[in-house]
Amino acid sequence: MSTVRQLRLVVAVEDYEAAVAFYRDALGLEEREAYEGEGDARVMILDAGMATLELSNQAQVRLIDSVEAEGQPSARIRVAFEVDDADGMTVKLTDAGARLIASPRETPWRSLNSRLDAPADLQVTLFQELGEQ
Repeated sequence: MSTVRQLRLVVAVEDYEAAVAFYRDALGLEEREAYEGEGDARVMILDAGMATLELSNQAQVRLIDSVEAEGQPSARIRVAFEVDDADGMTVKLTDAGARLIASPRETPWRSLNSRLDAPADLQVTLFQELGEQ
């Protein structure tokens, strides 16, 4: 039995409002908690559904980069969000300020993946599970 109850990715952002507008408003992550403190201190905790930690060796990273982003190397830490409509969400997030690295494409593991440079200096993968063939 695991003793870990939650994975929380904490990101220090330069532009708090832009990050909230992107991740909460455009991507649609639900606000769970928000707090303000002295000196304009602010934090918002967004619900991103189930959390997992994916550990990949360098050979796997190169394989993913070749399939997902035409060989463009991924950042050391990349945040992946499962969405219902990878095509539509990719357009929505590029309209909201993300830079497209790779447009949605079907992977050998039957998902539709795109890659973006997003606010808060995060590299983001959007993936839509396509199910059995």
